[in-house]
Amino acid sequence: MSVEAQRETVLKQIAEPHNYYFREMYLPQVTTGPAWVTWAPDGRSVIVAMAGELWRLPLGADSLGTAVQLTSGPGYAHQPEWSPDGTQVMYAVYLDDQIELRTLELATLTSRTALRNGAVNTEPRWSPDGKAVAFVSTAYEGRFHVFLAPVQGDTLGPPIRLTEDHDSGLPRYYYSKYDHYISPTWSPDGKELILVSNRGKTWGGGGFWRMAATPGSPMRPVHDEETTWRARPDWSLDGKRLLYSSYLGRQRNQLWLTTADGGDPLQLTYGDFDLVNARWSPDSRRVAAISNEGGNTSLVIVTVPGGERTTVTIARRIYRSPMGRLAIRVVDAATGQLLPARISVTLADGRTAAPDDAWLQADDGFDRRERRYEVGYFHSGGSSTLTVPAGVAHIEVTHGMEYRVGRAKVAVAAGGTTTETLRLTRMMTLADSGWTSGDLHVHMNYGGHYLATPLTVASQARAEGLNVVENLIVNKEDRVPDIARFTGKPDPVSTGDFLLLHDQEYHTSWWGHTGLLGLTRHIVLPGYAGYLGTPVASLFPDNATVADQAHAQGGLFGYVHPFDSYPDPADTTTALNSELPVDVALGKLDYFEVVGFSDHLATSRVWYQLLNCGFRLPAGAGTDAMTNFASLRGPLGTNRVYVQSGLPLDRGRWYAALKAGKTFATNGPLLRFTLQGQGPGGQVLVEAKVLTARVTLRSLVPLDHLELIGNGQVVATIPLTGDRMSADTTITIATGGKRWFVLRAYADQAVTPVLDIYPFATTSPVYVGGPSSGTACGADADYFLRWLDRLETGARAHPGWNTSAERREVLDRIRQAREEFERRRAP
Repeated sequence: MSVEAQRETVLKQIAEPHNYYFREMYLPQVTTGPAWVTWAPDGRSVIVAMAGELWRLPLGADSLGTAVQLTSGPGYAHQPEWSPDGTQVMYAVYLDDQIELRTLELATLTSRTALRNGAVNTEPRWSPDGKAVAFVSTAYEGRFHVFLAPVQGDTLGPPIRLTEDHDSGLPRYYYSKYDHYISPTWSPDGKELILVSNRGKTWGGGGFWRMAATPGSPMRPVHDEETTWRARPDWSLDGKRLLYSSYLGRQRNQLWLTTADGGDPLQLTYGDFDLVNARWSPDSRRVAAISNEGGNTSLVIVTVPGGERTTVTIARRIYRSPMGRLAIRVVDAATGQLLPARISVTLADGRTAAPDDAWLQADDGFDRRERRYEVGYFHSGGSSTLTVPAGVAHIEVTHGMEYRVGRAKVAVAAGGTTTETLRLTRMMTLADSGWTSGDLHVHMNYGGHYLATPLTVASQARAEGLNVVENLIVNKEDRVPDIARFTGKPDPVSTGDFLLLHDQEYHTSWWGHTGLLGLTRHIVLPGYAGYLGTPVASLFPDNATVADQAHAQGGLFGYVHPFDSYPDPADTTTALNSELPVDVALGKLDYFEVVGFSDHLATSRVWYQLLNCGFRLPAGAGTDAMTNFASLRGPLGTNRVYVQSGLPLDRGRWYAALKAGKTFATNGPLLRFTLQGQGPGGQVLVEAKVLTARVTLRSLVPLDHLELIGNGQVVATIPLTGDRMSADTTITIATGGKRWFVLRAYADQAVTPVLDIYPFATTSPVYVGGPSSGTACGADADYFLRWLDRLETGARAHPGWNTSAERREVLDRIRQAREEFERRRAP
């Protein structure tokens, strides 16, 4: 495949694994509500980061609820920190593919660059005397370290790194082998810092450490718990107490206190929502924090002692520059009715705008040649109004994959309301022939900025034109945010054309992540395995055992986000721990995320080899979307599977059709494919030398390839002409002994609004010949036998087994799988 465009991750200079964790949990994100807060030295007002700018909020009774805009670009402003003398604010700005530090002079609202080094610089904290700023930067080797820089007027002098670069030597799964250091807070005398580090920890984001504010000073532990990037401790001015955010023993972050010397922690606030980014008031009698109790983010003030919690409702915004209102209506061109939709509004400077109460969300990667920032978007019921700077705004609107994209360029006048109606036309109607779409891999809540509920998920799904959402309950470190939602039945928000189902993703650091659909009695616990340094270090249960437990509840078992690149058993420099060939050989697998958070062509190649060995494995799809994230790799439904099971939706019938392979999986292109009149999952029993295939394609973006694949090889290429977004044809093909065929379509590069590495779709196979037809697969079997060699070697050497019996049981399953592939290797 030729990838012409370079869709790369946001802030790609960070040398940490699993960017979708630290990006949401640690790096600042743009939300329409407040996301960060700092107190004025006199305690009478605060400054918040909100909607990509800084805003001042007076706290007096006569002005409460009025937000005064302080910045107006460039870039997205984050993480304000008020100087001790009250004259200026240090803050972080996401601009030009980096996060720089800037100062804002409050008297004149003049903004100047204080530090611009091509790195990601976050969490600036003034020293108590105002002479220095501590902050976190990736300037050294792309890793998170704490730096100190002297203040020189309105800029910073040369920074020095305070923290030691240390290779932990630990087998960390979600974190770098190098220790990280984040979230510094000053002692009142300015001599010490407390920060967060995962030093010495295999599992999790780390605890609190105390050190002198001088380079290379030794650190001593103060408090140990899993902080998941979000603790952000704040040292009280009396020097005795440490305020921080924690989910200790619970599912949501709340505010906690401990001592600066490491005393036993006590909880300060309680609630089934998140309170984060907390800061003491100057007199330590109040705490300002960011809440998501209402779903979106908001600012709250908590009295200490007392516990009164006041939400600062922002009723009025005073802007720095001329503004206008943009009213957007999205309608179905055929019916004239409002149509729920995903809307992206891009301003002249490349930034994104959204209504004040919308959940603003952003993509995780983009092509720098096309855009200055990643795509931002919000979901709408069909009618939305935004306040935007006067000038040109670009609108892009989608409603799932069956409608063409709507686009408009609008000139917004200052002081007035500009209305734009976008009429979306349908390309293909699939429900009429029984096809409904589902995302098999969604996480409703996963530690993000927002607080999602079944109603918010249903609203997002309607905007995305999605019929079925599988909310896969899963651990985020050692909590499981949505576990209380499980009932074994469809969620009450479900209707005749929409199902919200609460099931499970099983997390293992070794065998590969899996989906457990249709559970009826309980979540399979503890939900993860193979995590060294924890009580679940053992490789037991392996995925085959988990599959049996899912099947015992009448559920389905599948592999999710399989492969970022094609697995090569001969490449011993990379891990090859996936149990996939074992579970397929032993008949454990019910579906396979061919389209998911992975490379679709690489994953398809493995899928083809399994099909060549005679295994019948349907194509599924799942986005791995976190619906409450402000930054994610596409919204729910980005990767979806269409299942031919009819309406009204029935959970059992839909699962049965999925397992039978009456599916096609896609992130954009829509496919129809029959072979001798048989659709995906069907069987052509008549032996014939020539077969007739009927092919239909509709796509919301241009494509480069439409191909018929037989036994893993391209047997026919259907030309794409004109806009390369449609095709209708009938072709004849020679069977040539081939036993299965799929239709696939894809592009050679990323194309918005498909927020994935490239547009791709595939049908499940149509099979040729009876079930007893020969399955000799020679080289393909050899490939999986080499894979099993690697798997067995790694399993034998793994240090985490609890008992020898566990080890024998798992190794015996690998042996059974080997025998099955050897049997299928030759006629």
